[in-house]
Amino acid sequence: MMYVPFHKYFPEIAENETRCLTLFNDPKLPAGSYGLFESYCSEPGCDCRRVFLSITSVEMKQILTVIAFGWESEQFYAEWMGDNDLESIKGLKGPCFNLSSPQSKLAPVLLEYVKNILEDKQYVNRIKRHYRLFKKAIESESVEKNYQR
Repeated sequence: MMYVPFHKYFPEIAENETRCLTLFNDPKLPAGSYGLFESYCSEPGCDCRRVFLSITSVEMKQILTVIAFGWESEQFYAEWMGDNDLESIKGLKGPCFNLSSPQSKLAPVLLEYVKNILEDKQYVNRIKRHYRLFKKAIESESVEKNYQR
């Protein structure tokens, strides 16, 4: 499964709707802006219902952590995977570190911020809308490629 940045397909929407966290005088994080850049699975036919949030420091110009967020129930992910292994499902549901991405020393604090941000239902609904747009574009692209063969 390959995750592709949302802005690759929808640059204008991403520019207007990417969540940004701006901090001043925070005891745990350097002052500055942190963008939550979305990436989605680009595999046609996959309906994983997850997003990877690359938390990027504007000032440092680097990704500090990648947090995976699956918004469906544990039962959904068990059925999707065809497996009831609780450890595997735990890594799909809710916000957690993407274990295959490097994490900075600031990652644990950023994860706590992201957990709080994901309590905003409007933001989660935006992520779901972006997911549907992205998957529709991937499916259309896949049909077009198959048609050209």
